[in-house]
Parts: sequence; C-alpha cells; structure tokens
Amino acid sequence: MSETLLTSPLHERHLAHGAKFAEFAGWDMPLQYSSGVLAEHQAVRTRVGAFDVSHLGKIWVTGPGAAAFVNRCLANDLDRIGAGGAQYTLCLDASGGVVDDLIAYRFSDDEIFLIPNAANTAEVARRLSEAAPEGIEVRDVHRGFAVIAVQGPESPRILEYLGLPHDHEYMTFREHLVDTADVIVCRSGYTGETGFELVVPNEAAVDLWDGILVAGAVPCGLGARDTLRLEMGYPLHGQDLSLDITPVQARLNWAIGWDKPEFWGKEALEAERAEGPKRKLWGLEATGKGVPRAHMSVMDGDEIVGETTSGTHAPTLKKGVALALLDAGYKPGAELELDVRGRRLPIRVVKPPFTKATPK
Repeated sequence: MSETLLTSPLHERHLAHGAKFAEFAGWDMPLQYSSGVLAEHQAVRTRVGAFDVSHLGKIWVTGPGAAAFVNRCLANDLDRIGAGGAQYTLCLDASGGVVDDLIAYRFSDDEIFLIPNAANTAEVARRLSEAAPEGIEVRDVHRGFAVIAVQGPESPRILEYLGLPHDHEYMTFREHLVDTADVIVCRSGYTGETGFELVVPNEAAVDLWDGILVAGAVPCGLGARDTLRLEMGYPLHGQDLSLDITPVQARLNWAIGWDKPEFWGKEALEAERAEGPKRKLWGLEATGKGVPRAHMSVMDGDEIVGETTSGTHAPTLKKGVALALLDAGYKPGAELELDVRGRRLPIRVVKPPFTKATPK
C-alpha cells in the first residue's frame, strides 16, 4: 500500500476479515472480502450487508441562515425538507456541469451537514467557503468521522439489535447517543434496498462495526456496492455525472429546484432544458452474451450514437447492464448494439432501474 493513501478507522478490521483493497479517490478501501463480490451482492439483496464508506466526505455548514445559504448554492430545493430531513442534491458549476452529487442533512435553519464524494470534498468545501457570507462557517471534517452503510431487507433488525432508531421514514435521520458518541442514523443508501447510513465519530467506529457484524450483517466491499447501484441505475460521479454531463442530460430534473430564484448553474440548465439536451442517459440491457463496460461505443448500424458511462454483469438479472449517453431521439425500446472490443453485442434501451428492490 502506498504511504500516501488514506485509510478508514476500520482498516485493521478489514485486514482481519481478509479484505482485498483498492484505491478509491486517494483512500485504501475494501473492494471485496473472501466471500467475493457475488456473495456480498446477494447478501444485500436477500439479507443484510455492511459497507465501510468512510472515504465519503463530511462538511459542516453552520451559522445564522446556513440552510438559506446552501440553498442558494446547491441545485435541489432544501426548503422541500425540514429539520431531520436528508436530500439528494448537486453542486454545479456555471456551465451546468456537475462538480459533485451529495446528500444534505438539515439539522436546523442554521446547521447543514453535507456528504459529498471523496474525490470532490475539498472542491465542494472550497466553493462554499468562497461564497459564504460573514457569519457562515464551512468546515471540512472529512477525516473526523466514519460512515457505515447497513443495507438489505434485514437492516432494521440489525439496528434494533444495536438499540439504534430504525423506524423513521426514507431520507430522514435521527441522532442517537451510543456511550458518549453521537451517531447520525439516516434511512438512505446506494443499493436500492431498505437501509441506513450511520455517521459516527472515528473513536466509536470500531465498536459499532463489530456490533453490526455480531448482529449478522455480512461485510461487503465497494465492488458489490458498484454492482448494486448499477442494477438500480444510480449514477456515479466521475462516470455517469461530471463537469461534462449535466443533470438535464442525466435525467435528474427531479433533483433540481427549478422554481428557486437562484442556484449555481441555473441559467445554463434552464437554457439546456428549454432547447432540449443533445444526449440523454439511459439504461442498456444486453440481449446477447457479453458484459458492457464504460467507454464502449453504442452502434445503430454503422453509426456511433452514444457511449457507455458504466457497465457490469448484473448478478440479480444474470445479464449485462450499462448506463449510456445516447443521442437525443433514442428512447426505451430501441434495439441497438454495443461494440465490445470489435464484437457486436445486441442491447435494448431501457429506463432504469434494471431490477426491483425491497420497499424503502
């Protein structure tokens, strides 16, 4: 392992469980355990798995009017939720490109907690800090907290065993004191299953992780997290979202507060929506044998009409699936082909999700 890579406070636990590691945005994180990606994927779909996602960022925005300030910056309308609510939102640049997608936790009008992607935390914090008026403080606390995702139909049972709140609504959170540590319990996740994301101070992370596994959760790596999110069609920043891929192109209009008077990138997005995007992100299902990967050409006869942004073998469906940016005009039901290293793979355009998940 490179000495420059950051590690989670649970790193020693992952070593003890035989994890295979990979670099994620400068962090050395578990890719899979000895059971393998397929077994971990199946555990989440049918029972319950636990992921260490401590590489995700953490930013506090505090001070009088902090929520109103964040709402002037980020794309979704934070006023759609009240205290105790969480919201998927986007940090955009002036062109409408996606700097990052993130979750905003609304504690009060004066206190917002943000969880961006690991690679983009510093940039999101910088942009907010530079825009913050006097009295608003933006603190990057990326390395002060662990984040553990407990996902799967049996996840409420795990939290009940640990004495943690587990019956609140989807995309809401509760705070709970465990010994002297304040744990944030959000009913959310990146798998499509019923689940929770637990934000815990580093010093309490190991005991919480151990308790989750004792209660019966299967330790899962980020390899399974990727196959799970792709089956649901959830976008990954850096692949399906980027500075070159706008939320209008990615069909994320639902995550935009169009009626707000302002947010970063609003003018550019409104212009693109009015004109109509030149390409859109759709799902692809392989109708032949083959596994789509990112950056494969989508073909309509001899014409290139798009490119995959993510792709994998979907364990639940036992077929290849992908997300792809396709030229405007292509819609679900279209039969196309994928250029897989010179071989044509028949595909069908679909609207994700590719599979059904348990109720949230």
